[in-house]
Amino acid sequence: MSVADGRTERKIAAPWLASAPLSRLLSLLDRDGEEARVVGGAVRNALLGMDAGEIDVATTALPQEVMRRVDAANFKAVPTGIEHGTVTAVIESQPFEVTTLRQDIETDGRHAKVAFGRDWRVDAERRDFTINAFSARADGTVYDYVGGLADLAARRVRFIGDPRKRIAEDYLRILRFFRFHAAYGTAEHPDGPGIEACIACRGGLEQLSRERVRVEIMKLVVAPHAVPTLIAMTDAGLTLRVLGGVSYLGSFEMMAKVEAAIGAAADPVRRLAALAVWVGEDAERLRQKLRLTNVEHERLMSMAEGWRHISPTAREQGSRALLYRLGPPHFTDHALLAWARAREGAEDRAWHALATLPQRWTPPAFPLKAADLIARGVEKGPALGAALAKAEQAWIDAGFPADAQAIAKIADTSAASV
Repeated sequence: MSVADGRTERKIAAPWLASAPLSRLLSLLDRDGEEARVVGGAVRNALLGMDAGEIDVATTALPQEVMRRVDAANFKAVPTGIEHGTVTAVIESQPFEVTTLRQDIETDGRHAKVAFGRDWRVDAERRDFTINAFSARADGTVYDYVGGLADLAARRVRFIGDPRKRIAEDYLRILRFFRFHAAYGTAEHPDGPGIEACIACRGGLEQLSRERVRVEIMKLVVAPHAVPTLIAMTDAGLTLRVLGGVSYLGSFEMMAKVEAAIGAAADPVRRLAALAVWVGEDAERLRQKLRLTNVEHERLMSMAEGWRHISPTAREQGSRALLYRLGPPHFTDHALLAWARAREGAEDRAWHALATLPQRWTPPAFPLKAADLIARGVEKGPALGAALAKAEQAWIDAGFPADAQAIAKIADTSAASV
């Protein structure tokens, strides 16, 4: 329904709107001359029939008034970003970000100085994309001031107003544009004016912190339309700038297919390896470019060093030995990356059998301890470590026997060999 001031309204019936914590928060803020609404992604997702995700609230009340009202109701108020108007209200253990309506008065591409206001249209117009600028009252009335409903129906991600101006306010919006297209757009090419602006403003990516870039990339690579979106980014010269190296788009596309073939969830680190890691140097470069965590870097390095050495042509015993050495998570990483780069397709039965080995067989624990070899006369020190290593290898070569007699024979032989 269109109304006089140019906004469009629609009703939603989202269960989370009636949840006790949110209802209490809105009732605190939406009275006595002030107004409060749910804003952003939760409203967009409700319109799409998706889970809400994080629920954010905007209000006409100033931050100090928000804190006063929350405290007066015996809930917790935390000034998490009070200089930008944001207070975190914790209601019955559930946190909500509450931000006062505002507009940017000065930006440098990374940070903004803001002025608080009371105009919902102005607040909507300062946001990045039309599909992120919805607001909804407690009764489910959704307000759209910038054409987001039409864009959402068309699955179109479009900047609000002048795309270059929106990007200049925060250069991270270049990556967000592609990430949101991959998540909510169609498989078709992203919005033309948006791409043109991203290309024109791509130099601003150098201003961004690596941590912020990492967050966007990790979300993008697991999005539903990541493959065509990354193709568009590559055509625009953006993946090279962000990742610092060659993009293996065919490998990335196959990774999505082989993950689906074995019922594995889309994994951002594994997807990143398929996209941008061929050798160990690539993993190290990505660590620097994206400031990856130690765990993420270690996984990439493991895949870089191991994907060439796993194949369905190996005997089952060899594959089990590798699974035992690597552990199920790393084994799956190696197998899927190798499969994604193999000549065979995602329907190949041999690769499928290899990649699903952890689902069929659980590596047993090595049954011998140092005490077992000490009891057989091996002294503590290097000799003991060598004997244990020989015993473990012999146990693996024997097919991981579980019977006591076979294990004892392996211990006797290993103890006698040092």
